[in-house]
Amino acid sequence: MDEVERVKLEVSGITYSQVQPGAYALVLGEVGGDYRIPIIVGIAEAQAIAVRLEGIIPPRPMPHDLFVSMAHAFGIQLEEVFINKFDDGVFMSELTFDNGTTSVVLDSRTSDAIALALRTNAPIYTTREILEKTGFVVGSGNAGGDEDAANADDENDVYSHMSVERLEKLMQSYVEREEYEMAAEVKKAIEKKRTEIE
Repeated sequence: MDEVERVKLEVSGITYSQVQPGAYALVLGEVGGDYRIPIIVGIAEAQAIAVRLEGIIPPRPMPHDLFVSMAHAFGIQLEEVFINKFDDGVFMSELTFDNGTTSVVLDSRTSDAIALALRTNAPIYTTREILEKTGFVVGSGNAGGDEDAANADDENDVYSHMSVERLEKLMQSYVEREEYEMAAEVKKAIEKKRTEIE
């Protein structure tokens, strides 16, 4: 069985979701690459991540802080976070813990896994397949993207009348503006259109 290619990620930031009220988009970036993966997280998880990103020390430990303190008290280290599955729009992760003699892998929500990784400086990985399936490349041109973006807001089915090339420019324009949820919708339209062409 071929070994799965793993890609290291880092937390690029977190933004308020304009598409899904009450949710946030956690953005993970490929280390040394141009891919970005947006992951939708809830308010509590976003707060736990943002607090660590901003270097804020709350007056009382948050649940993730308490978990890390307890693990360290028993000599348990978080070795890595591995985002290993993407199914029905949901990312799933594994946490690898080690106490010096035993290594254990546990399933976790990705938002919780990232919150713990930020508190322990544990590396974050995913597969090349997941990265290319769910991610967007940042930095390529977006000529004409803003015009298409304005048109795309008029009606949901406008994507079906656009060429793959125009859709790709539109998707890139959303990525450039960090509107990752809209970019995800356009990417779905691109994949659907490519399937129809084949």
